[in-house]
Amino acid sequence: MNRWISLIGFLVLTIGGGLAIGIVTAPGEWYAALAKPAFNLPNWIFAPVWTVLYVLIAVAGWRAAGDGRNGWSMRLWWAQLGFNFGWSPIFFSAHQIGAALLIILLLLASILAFIALSWRQDRVAAWLFVPYAAWVAFAAALNASIWYLN
Repeated sequence: MNRWISLIGFLVLTIGGGLAIGIVTAPGEWYAALAKPAFNLPNWIFAPVWTVLYVLIAVAGWRAAGDGRNGWSMRLWWAQLGFNFGWSPIFFSAHQIGAALLIILLLLASILAFIALSWRQDRVAAWLFVPYAAWVAFAAALNASIWYLN
């Protein structure tokens, strides 16, 4: 029973935190006015993609916590969550495109490190992060392009 309560906690933290940050830092006029690359996606796609990814992130964290709350997998999980939650305020609210690029690259590095470390301990947790890594790599390319174009 405690394990399921823990899963609910991970889901609430991850989805709730992502939703709250998304609402507070929603793209506005500033973002709309930026020059964007041809591969930019429509704004409506980001919320459903992030919702699915936050579920995967939560489940991977829950599984990693089962292997030890103080292990390197959990440290990397918390690091990626911090970078993830920090990116939107820096990009959308502070309008610091270059600083956001640094954060998203650190986010991608922490995701890849989580995958590499978890691969030996819990392949399911590692695989849960693969779509996340792909999406963040795309988002990093988008961030870099916007930085370059503006």
